[in-house]
Amino acid sequence: MAQQIKAVFFDIDGTLTSFTTHRVPQSTKDAIEALKAKGIKVFIATGRAPSQMKIVTGRLGIEFDGYMTMTGQYCFDDDGFLKTHDIDKTDLRIFLDYLAAHPEVGANFAEEDYVYFNQITPKIREQYAGLGATAPSLVIDDVRRVFDHPTFQFSAFVDEDEEARIVAMLPGCRSVRWHPSFCDFIPADGGKPAGIRTFMELYGFAREETMAFGDGGNDADMLAYAGIGVAMGSGGDKAKAAADYVTAAVDDDGILKALRHFGVL
Repeated sequence: MAQQIKAVFFDIDGTLTSFTTHRVPQSTKDAIEALKAKGIKVFIATGRAPSQMKIVTGRLGIEFDGYMTMTGQYCFDDDGFLKTHDIDKTDLRIFLDYLAAHPEVGANFAEEDYVYFNQITPKIREQYAGLGATAPSLVIDDVRRVFDHPTFQFSAFVDEDEEARIVAMLPGCRSVRWHPSFCDFIPADGGKPAGIRTFMELYGFAREETMAFGDGGNDADMLAYAGIGVAMGSGGDKAKAAADYVTAAVDDDGILKALRHFGVL
């Protein structure tokens, strides 16, 4: 199966970059360049917004063939390809009503080229500090923007119990979580597998010819969907349970070791 791999998808936080060093190991950079040299397509698969890609790719120093952002809702490349799937306004209205009734909850909203918060809480500052040099700016704006601007993902800084209560109120959304402090909300039929399918259709490769790396709860369905799903040893239980293989931690050359394990490199 490894010889058939034509595309590899990489999560960013906790997969390409370490939560400890906030850097990409040199072995990972070398591995991705080796994949490209073999004609294998490489893609970003992240919950981050497209507007945050420059700060990330600038730190990575790697050119990718395409970008699956906002957990699969906004896919693009540098040659003009674009496919998007925004959140229904009904769900956004319900969530804004929830925020009005829960003024202590912090949330953010991701548009095509703009990400903003309803407020900056201590929990939000703590989480963003953990991203190190790849942390985007913290901007506060009027949440009523959602009615005039397509919103592809929104996040709530709540625990899992409160997450379940919010999801139950939203008919067109589901939630994914890669961090204990918050969860992301995306269209019910969205997610990273949908992003993989977008690039499968663009390039004509099959599901069995894809490989994916991830570490968080929002990567679990992607790892289960890909031809080969690899969870980082430093990742969470949901990602590991969904994967075909658990590799070493980010800082222990996990990506390179998995690519060698499957004979891709």
